[in-house]
Amino acid sequence: MIVTERLILRAWRDDDVAPFHAMGQDAEVMRYLGPPTTDAGAHAMMREANDIAKITGRCFWALERRSDRAFIGFCGVEPGPAGSPIAGRPEIGWRLAREAWGQGLASEAARAVLAAEWARGTPAVFAVTTIANQRSRALMERLGMTRVEDGDFDHPDLAPDSPLRRHVLYRIDRPLND
Repeated sequence: MIVTERLILRAWRDDDVAPFHAMGQDAEVMRYLGPPTTDAGAHAMMREANDIAKITGRCFWALERRSDRAFIGFCGVEPGPAGSPIAGRPEIGWRLAREAWGQGLASEAARAVLAAEWARGTPAVFAVTTIANQRSRALMERLGMTRVEDGDFDHPDLAPDSPLRRHVLYRIDRPLND
């Protein structure tokens, strides 16, 4: 678990299913991520995240607002997907419900996740997004991440004809003083 001024990053619970599924049904949230999340897909992702956390001590943590304990999304680090340039390497990712956008919450969560990775001794963390996702790319850059030269790739989990398939790759190295 990671706690920040406004957030709690924690293991997934059964009561996260409904708001996570609802978030995955929001067309604006999913605009650059792919098809809407099914109920079965939401359950599977939650189980997978908790399983990864048990093995590695990290995952895409459920994101809870401290003020009202509401589930608002996820943020964390998981192994990059097989078939990608970062397969098995630490990939930071986030997804927030639309009502949580524009408040600096993704940045707050991601900075806390990066601090936890540096404390673990992780040498570098990667992030990917579709080329068109300017908001996510801007956050990556605000976090100090840089686009990897010649790092663009076709995401292996997306259909060959998907307009979202082409992705950009960002990286941040562990600060020397950590």
